[in-house]
Amino acid sequence: MKQNVGTTDKSIRVLMAIVIAILYFTDVISGTLAIILGIIGVALVITSLFSFCPAYAILKMSTAKKETK
Repeated sequence: MKQNVGTTDKSIRVLMAIVIAILYFTDVISGTLAIILGIIGVALVITSLFSFCPAYAILKMSTAKKETK
């Protein structure tokens, strides 16, 4: 599994997950929307922890720095 998520991308993903969590815990979002956004938030955190995004792999994208040899 090749890393395809860069540092800035990771930060943005974690920040978005935090915003979703804050919206949920302050009862701004609820019901089906909260469930959907919660799943997206968990996915964002997991992809940032592993530095791998399956969607990026399918689209052959990468925000990670190129390794120099």
